[in-house]
Amino acid sequence: MKATETHLKDCFTLEPTVFKDNRGYFFESYNQKKFEELTGLNVTFIQDNQASSTFGVVRGLHIQRPPFCQAKLLRVLQGKIIDVAVDLRKDSSTYGKSVAVELSDENHKQLFIPRGFVHGYSVLSETALIAYKCDNLYNRESEDAVFPFDETLNIDWGVSLSEAVLSEKDQNAKSFKDFVPVEL
Repeated sequence: MKATETHLKDCFTLEPTVFKDNRGYFFESYNQKKFEELTGLNVTFIQDNQASSTFGVVRGLHIQRPPFCQAKLLRVLQGKIIDVAVDLRKDSSTYGKSVAVELSDENHKQLFIPRGFVHGYSVLSETALIAYKCDNLYNRESEDAVFPFDETLNIDWGVSLSEAVLSEKDQNAKSFKDFVPVEL
């Protein structure tokens, strides 16, 4: 496995070693010890989630406020997405900066998003099946969100706002300038 820190502090892409032969392929999708050695982070995942979406769906930018903040490790089981993380940690040197990574069932890349980041993704394939690990339990009262097409963030989702499929919650999410930074 290879881990590469993005330009955002503590946010990593992970690329597993894939073994292919005439039967297909095999790879280790997660190994706690290797994760800690490669990233220097000690994260214990306690919840796994799975989502299915169709082309043009944009989910996010979501966050859980303290004390329910979540770090996430996301991968695509089927299809292709653009996965986005924005650093909203109040005292971070990369506050307000974002990273976008293409994740697919072909490249097997994963994105680790630390606590204090808003997160979202857009579906670029006909359908996509996404799986992710969280280091904290979900809490509805701690939900918060930033509008994914916020002009200040200027994120390229690979789909335009006019073709994006957004939930009502995401359509009505806060602007970046109205979002209160996260204090961990």
